[in-house]
Amino acid sequence: MEILPMVGFLFLAYLVGSIPFGFILIKIKTGQDIRKLHSGRTGGTNAMRAGGYLIGAITGILDGAKATIMVWIAIAVFKDNYWIHILSPIFVIVGHNYSVFLIYRDEEGKLDIGGGAGGGACVGGSVGFWFPSLGIILFTSTIVFYFIGYASVTTMSIAFVSIVVFTIRAAMGFPWQYALYGVLAEVLLLIALRPNIKALRAGTERLHGYRRRKKGIPKIE
Repeated sequence: MEILPMVGFLFLAYLVGSIPFGFILIKIKTGQDIRKLHSGRTGGTNAMRAGGYLIGAITGILDGAKATIMVWIAIAVFKDNYWIHILSPIFVIVGHNYSVFLIYRDEEGKLDIGGGAGGGACVGGSVGFWFPSLGIILFTSTIVFYFIGYASVTTMSIAFVSIVVFTIRAAMGFPWQYALYGVLAEVLLLIALRPNIKALRAGTERLHGYRRRKKGIPKIE
């Protein structure tokens, strides 16, 4: 039955997504647990805060590569199954945000699970579907980050841009399910970014870029 290979493949996508590159790189460089630093997430943004720009960039690239590679494999193995195509990066994002390798007990002794917010993996999924989307997403996310100034809003914008890009591509004959990928990814990003959304509403979210400089707010390390 084809259902078994599909389930197995999606489980593999989750495991690949669970590889915590940010955690590994920060542990190698500083010996610290990234979950105890800054936002506590394992993605590129927090890795940059904890280990510098190079570590952050490498983390982001590796996180994106997880999803890109799984999309390419899904397209090669399940050629016409567009649902598996879009679910493979979705499961990578789930694994990235809730890594099976980062299950731990919190200070109260309760089980918890570490991970990122899914932005890098979301980009990687889009790149797997259509490589030029990388330039579009990087350009728009850079504009959002610099002028709006919130890393969380920038992360949210990644999936939104994916929706727009693949909706336009669908009108040109591309599989419409790829636009749905952006919608599902956005839901996962919003769930992971709930603390940031709460901070945005309270006006306490960390500000960056043009608006931070305009307001004269000193950079927070």
